[in-house]
Amino acid sequence: MIKDIIFVIPPKVHLLDINGPAHIFYEAKEYGADINLYFVTISNEQEIQSSAGLYFAKLSNFEKFELTEDDFIFIPGIEFQLLSDSEFIQKSKAFLDWLNIQHSNGVNICSVCTGSFLLAESGLLDGHKCTTHWKYFNEFANKFGEVDLVNNRLFVVDDRLYSSAGVSSGIDLSLFILEQQYGPKFATDIAKEVVIYFRRSESDPQLSVFLQYRNHLDTRIHDAQDYMTKHLHTSFTLEDMAEYVHMSSRNLTRLFKKTTGITAGAYLEKLRIDKAIHLLADGNKVSYVANQCGLKSTNQLRALLKKHKEILPVNFTYI
Repeated sequence: MIKDIIFVIPPKVHLLDINGPAHIFYEAKEYGADINLYFVTISNEQEIQSSAGLYFAKLSNFEKFELTEDDFIFIPGIEFQLLSDSEFIQKSKAFLDWLNIQHSNGVNICSVCTGSFLLAESGLLDGHKCTTHWKYFNEFANKFGEVDLVNNRLFVVDDRLYSSAGVSSGIDLSLFILEQQYGPKFATDIAKEVVIYFRRSESDPQLSVFLQYRNHLDTRIHDAQDYMTKHLHTSFTLEDMAEYVHMSSRNLTRLFKKTTGITAGAYLEKLRIDKAIHLLADGNKVSYVANQCGLKSTNQLRALLKKHKEILPVNFTYI
């Protein structure tokens, strides 16, 4: 079981990267987990200003901790330009050396967002899989060629090295760790406590379908996509959608594929799959889920899930 969790507070830290996981483990303590939370600086500074301007104070120095295989270290993301500052990296060398010692002692080390860059600077990720925020994927790949970088994943686990894509995925990673340590019911109770609708898994993509295929400037296609999302529970037709966006069905079909790269029908299926996974994971009956996804029967829902089984979460049991 987890004993100590060390939250590293570097300069210009992103608040949710550190506060999100910290709150998850705080709630775990409230639910009876016998763990200790510590907040440390990687330098001699006792006051650290976050990227948002909020200050952290009364921090411990990382060097006072000698950890074991029961312990975890969380390294959050920071402002990206600081990670390219050679002076900052040099000042962090003692901390990076300490990370190596802790990992050799069996300690579990987790990075959130651009915290993966700092972890990679230690050399610990060489030869291992990891992920990072999608926005900085190319920069990471170019700088750390010895690391097996995995694209479009919420988090990756490899030899007690945990990396997550950023911001809210640090929360998903924390719940994953709690599930490993205390079981799925405990993790689910914590997720409900902090009002998280659905706990995402290691295999989920960084961007949901509601954000994918929206990187375009065509207002009519955005309107069509919004229409699908709003009317997902109904049995609307292509003609209904075309009338809503003031286009012919033929022109909408052509323009949707040209603009997004996929057909309107394929996009609709992706919306239905995403909604079904969330509703089923939240404990809803299969018949209710089928209805909310605009499907005529539970058999139709199961057929859709089987068709897209390669994108379903690990251990998904509804097909």
